Amino acid sequence: MILYFTGTGNSEYVAERIGREANDEVINLFERLREKDFTEIHSERSWVIVTPTYAWRIPRILQEWMKKTKLSGSRDIYFVMTCGTNIGNAGKYLKSLCREKRLRYFGCLEVVMPENYIALFKTPTEEEALNIIRRAEKSIEKAAAKIKNGEKFPRISASAADKLSSGIINDLFYPLFVHARKFYTTDSCISCGKCREVCPLQNIRMNNGRPVWGKDCTHCMACICRCPKEAIEYGKHSRGLPRYTFPKEKILS
Repeated sequence: MILYFTGTGNSEYVAERIGREANDEVINLFERLREKDFTEIHSERSWVIVTPTYAWRIPRILQEWMKKTKLSGSRDIYFVMTCGTNIGNAGKYLKSLCREKRLRYFGCLEVVMPENYIALFKTPTEEEALNIIRRAEKSIEKAAAKIKNGEKFPRISASAADKLSSGIINDLFYPLFVHARKFYTTDSCISCGKCREVCPLQNIRMNNGRPVWGKDCTHCMACICRCPKEAIEYGKHSRGLPRYTFPKEKILS
């Protein structure tokens, strides 16, 4: 069974592609995360977690959900992580999570996809994004083939920089950077409430037709990237940058 979390669509696409190739069920975890639903899930087939990479590890909201949710049936589990550059030493922490959950770790595979972290990095143009997605197909096919055949993913060697990124940098990243204080709306806002709908932590409420962000933010970038009017900014950094969501109409047409 394939479980996925996505902010702007990269992991959704990868999960669905693997699902088609491996002929496996695909479940979006958005509502479970949003509603803090830790109800047991059962599968006789291997578990496959498809997730974006946040500071060179899986998102903490997903990690906490996994810790609190019983995955019954199969004890084998794969992780497929979409990222803008690399996943660092994420495998070390996934192995630890699997030991805690008494799951057999079958490896972690990275799939480089278009960058969506508009809070700190540059997002791609549509043409750049399409080229990155096309290059990612080989990695997606490789992951699907290994999963379908029940083979472990190849082991990834972590460099000193990888260990630093997934370790100390990840520890500092959340308290220093993961907050919603810099989000704001411009006069282009049409009060549609889309940002509130796509927030996985219900961290956005509408006040006099404008979104107001709370303190429970995971920096998934769904609100800023999925705004139909590009009316949300993150400080000064996002100004003039293209908003990225997975271009389904271009890839699937």
